[in-house]
Amino acid sequence: MIPSDFSACSDKKGLYRLLLTQMEGLLEEEPHVLPALCNASALVMAALPHLNWSGFYLMAQGQLVLGPFQGKPACIHIPLDRGVCGAAAREKQTQRVADVHLFPGHIACDSASRSELVIPLIKGGQVLGVLDLDSPVPHRFDEEDQRGLEALGALLAEKCLWEGFRYF
Repeated sequence: MIPSDFSACSDKKGLYRLLLTQMEGLLEEEPHVLPALCNASALVMAALPHLNWSGFYLMAQGQLVLGPFQGKPACIHIPLDRGVCGAAAREKQTQRVADVHLFPGHIACDSASRSELVIPLIKGGQVLGVLDLDSPVPHRFDEEDQRGLEALGALLAEKCLWEGFRYF
């Protein structure tokens, strides 16, 4: 399945519906975790404007470890007590940060990033990892982005073949 042209969407709801439809199709083709997350990060980067990073950190040995992504090289290990990603995993709640410079303990992997949205991937009450989006634009993410990307995270947590998957 080749993803559609997202520029044809006139509103965010339509864009997120198309994004989910495309991801569902890609998961039907290949539900294994790593290829699915590779495609998801590429799909998000292609669909959403004003991003400089789209990717995943996966739980391994009590910390988050860099997974598939699109963008500049990134931090490899994130402890759960640091950064926006650590907070999302630790609290099992989405973190939408309008200005990362004001977030206590923010980890600056890319100094160009100004806002961030991090969605925990949870299955059976267990955090599997996080979907992390960075933007060079302050206040880039709103409630509509959060809802749409939480739906994507829920789809990935539910439909990917996580059973038996071990990152490290």
